[in-house]
Amino acid sequence: MKTLFSGIKPTGELHIGNYLGAVRNWVALQKDYSCIYSIVDYHALTTPIEQEELKTNTIRLAADLLSLGIDPKKSILFRQSDVPEHTELAWIFACLTPVPELERMTQYKDFVRDGRATANAGLLTYPVLQTADILLYMAEYVPVGEDQLQHLELGRIIARKFNKRYGSFFPEIQPVLSENVRVMALNDPGKKMSKSLGPKSYIALRDAADVVKQKIQKAVTDSLDSTNSLTGGHNLLTLFKQFGPHERAEHFERAHALKKLSYDELKRDLIRELNGFLEPIRVKRAHYDAHPKEIEKILSTGAKHARVIAQKTLSAVRKKIGLS
Repeated sequence: MKTLFSGIKPTGELHIGNYLGAVRNWVALQKDYSCIYSIVDYHALTTPIEQEELKTNTIRLAADLLSLGIDPKKSILFRQSDVPEHTELAWIFACLTPVPELERMTQYKDFVRDGRATANAGLLTYPVLQTADILLYMAEYVPVGEDQLQHLELGRIIARKFNKRYGSFFPEIQPVLSENVRVMALNDPGKKMSKSLGPKSYIALRDAADVVKQKIQKAVTDSLDSTNSLTGGHNLLTLFKQFGPHERAEHFERAHALKKLSYDELKRDLIRELNGFLEPIRVKRAHYDAHPKEIEKILSTGAKHARVIAQKTLSAVRKKIGLS
């Protein structure tokens, strides 16, 4: 099967926006691709994070991914820092990448402008390491949302520069676009759901049933004469369409269009559907949380498989560019 790579940062709790935007697609893609999934802890260092927090986040994230359906028998799941070839290839690529190409990256400019992170060199060269993550496994396909297409295009530019200088070697990276489900913050529906907006803005996949109930009950809605498509009411409808039965979702949409929607009824049903979705995940995750050594074994085994591929790629790269 064709090789596909993707990574996720261990920088906090997964929420339903992360699931709908990425992880759900990861699980489905295991049927059609040879998938390599990484918990990219090197990337997490671009913003301040404590040692124990990084370790804990990594294990908890692995437990979440396994509970959601990432199958280590079908896919390679590993911790990025267990495969040091990532950073070596990133350095080689950095030496081929013009600084202006990095400075024009929208995500970098947005982070700096909004004051969400200091303008450190790691943040600037983040897309270079991202390219190394992918091409280290000669992966042709990457599942992405539209906000990551610019990084992927830079990856293609880097691959072309390497191929032009040293001879054809790396493949062209192709995006596998996931369904564009735009989930907004529960407490501020004008902004995308994000951990940076605080725990009241999102439903974490680790939230207990009573916490889910409380957050949905307090979620911002809208007045019945609202025409703004990004209102809280529309956001709750979006969530219900993802987790609730189709017929019931259509009922709520018709009522919303007629300005006859009962938000109490919508919230009650949404709470039931979300907790119905999350409950089996909670059961699976409780097992992994109670057996961290099992998680470490899965990640270690994944890293061994990943390194076989990574070392083969890097050996060929070293030969091509004249290193020992």
